[in-house]
Amino acid sequence: MKEGKVFLEELKKGAYDERLRAIYVDETLVPEQRARYERAVEKYEELFGPGEIEIYSAPGRSEVGGNHTDHQHGMVLATSVNLDAIAIVGLNEDNCIRIVSEGYDMITVELSDLSKKEEEEGTSAGLIRGVAAGLLEQGFPVKQGFHAYVTSNVLIGAGLSSSAAFEVIVGTVISGLFHEMKISPVEIAKVAQFAENVYFGKPCGLMDQMACSVGGLIHIDFADPKAPVVNRVSVDFDSYHYSLCIVDTKGSHSDLTEDYAQIPGEMKAVAAYFGKSVLREVDRQEFFANIAKIRQKTGDRAVLRAIHFYAENERALAEAEALSGGQFDEFLRLVKESGNSSFQFLQNVYTSRHVEEQGVSIGLAVSESILGDHGVCRVHGGGFAGTIQAFVKNDFVGEYRRVLDSVFGAGSCHVLKVRPYGGIRVL
Repeated sequence: MKEGKVFLEELKKGAYDERLRAIYVDETLVPEQRARYERAVEKYEELFGPGEIEIYSAPGRSEVGGNHTDHQHGMVLATSVNLDAIAIVGLNEDNCIRIVSEGYDMITVELSDLSKKEEEEGTSAGLIRGVAAGLLEQGFPVKQGFHAYVTSNVLIGAGLSSSAAFEVIVGTVISGLFHEMKISPVEIAKVAQFAENVYFGKPCGLMDQMACSVGGLIHIDFADPKAPVVNRVSVDFDSYHYSLCIVDTKGSHSDLTEDYAQIPGEMKAVAAYFGKSVLREVDRQEFFANIAKIRQKTGDRAVLRAIHFYAENERALAEAEALSGGQFDEFLRLVKESGNSSFQFLQNVYTSRHVEEQGVSIGLAVSESILGDHGVCRVHGGGFAGTIQAFVKNDFVGEYRRVLDSVFGAGSCHVLKVRPYGGIRVL
């Protein structure tokens, strides 16, 4: 730990510019990030007073392949991106966690009682308490109170997993302050999912937390969700002269919990027909041989969503293999195929409850109308609202951004980089 004023002096002198360049993977972002860190340290001291601090970071994530496969113990391809939450952290003697997120009131969690609180469901307090409780259960206690100021540029409600970044940064802070950064990223991810499932009350899979915690472009096989197999995929999109673009279509996720829950629910209903809990346990050929009977039991949409799962699960692996083998054109073909499957079979591009609101559909339609052979696009993340993803040739990014910003507003199209780090202690 260092005194906050020392960090400020060193930041202003550029002492950490190389570190920031490595994290944010873009030389042009270093001055902006330096200023951001300076503001965060100053705000921390304004809230909690001067003292010794450490600084942590956890990234947002982008799902590249495997749309709605993780909750069926399937395979995904995901990457951390160079948008993140950062936390300025110091110890206290009050036996409690105090966290202020930019723009929100202070949250206080007493360490003497980490049991679930019904009134905290759906709140950040629930996530903090859940992460602390989950780590304690795994033998990693919070040994002393701490306070933190958190600021994030991970877009909220845009499919980049701002909530997972928050969960992971809390776990990473606990690992760094009390356990010498020895809690594995996979363990932090699993505890973060536990916090979101049990304490927050949202039935999510594990992909978001894994991508935020582990970092880099990774292929994950959730066949055994207690021991997911994680393999890094080495690729430099710039070497192919392509950029990863995320377009925020400005749709709200506020009333979509039911839509999201129906996807795993319907897939599991198909699995239950065979006496299984998830589709990964059901033989693909046996599924197709029984479609007529399954339709009568579950309805047609559940069958279509199962069809998407089987193809998408194989596609996520094929995408990873294409990138590892330098077959970028094949990767792009698979990305487009994934997007088509989500639209046609998974049906998570818009909700039937609000057919007049189809921002994601508009984003995809406009993208396809202008991209031609300049790139490919797909629905991103959970779907129904939020963002689309596009891989766009570098020399066309400016035009792509201009057109999509004209549809959804200035700053809607974000050009991102693959970040090589997950949850980390920065300084």
